[in-house]
This record gives sequence, C-alpha cells and structure tokens, in this order.
Amino acid sequence: MDETDSRLISALRHNARASLSDLSLLLGLSRTTVRARMEKLQQRGDIVGFSVVLREDMLGDPVRGLMMIAIEGRGTERILRQLNGMSAVRALHSTNGRWDVIAEIGTETLETFDEVLFAIRRLDGVTSSETSLLLSARKSV
Repeated sequence: MDETDSRLISALRHNARASLSDLSLLLGLSRTTVRARMEKLQQRGDIVGFSVVLREDMLGDPVRGLMMIAIEGRGTERILRQLNGMSAVRALHSTNGRWDVIAEIGTETLETFDEVLFAIRRLDGVTSSETSLLLSARKSV
C-alpha cells in the first residue's frame, strides 16, 4: 500500500459514500485511477467492506467501554468462547503487550456494565483487567 492508497482509505473513512468524482478531486487523481485503486484494495482484501453507523447504533449502548484482559496459561481460546457468549460484549481483539485481549462492551446502564465486568473478572483464567469507559466519539470509523 502506497501513500495514494493511504490517502484514499483516509478519505473513505471520512465518507465511505463519497462519489468517484469527489474522491478524484480531493486526491488530485482521475476517476479511472480512483476506481482502479478501490478495486485493487478490495481484491487484495485491504478493504473488506463498507458500513453505515447510525445514531441509533450509538444510542443503543449509552454505556460503552474497553476492558483489557490478562489471561493465564493457555486458556485464551476458552475465555474467548465465553466472552463471545456474552451479549454485552460487542467485539473482541487480540493484542500484544501486557494485555491478551481487549473486549468492547456496551450496556444500557452503569449497573449492567458493572455486572458484566464482574462476570468477566470471575472467569477462570482471567488474572487481571483494566477498564476504560468511552466518554464521547471524536471520530467514527
């Protein structure tokens, strides 16, 4: 991926519905070049899809946060299966460093959020965790 591809992806992150004409003007490229670059990025799997984020999606989980989780031994797959079964867990990410997994959590209330955190901390093999509440979105993907 070169600088032009990075600029194209940045523009699409800002507005995935931008027309080829708008993208070509913004990037200083021809419409044909923009179309070819987008097709190449999709064929290579760099772009796997386009999505719409609705205001209702954000309102559905007024309490959102990220929970960083440390797991002892080889229990990661088992714990990931357990986390996948929890309705409040919106996404799971493996990571490196101090934490093994980052869980994105969304609930209706702080009390429910606290119950989810407590349930995760009680999972056999979870050795420690740290949670940060998401206060506001400054940029959506």
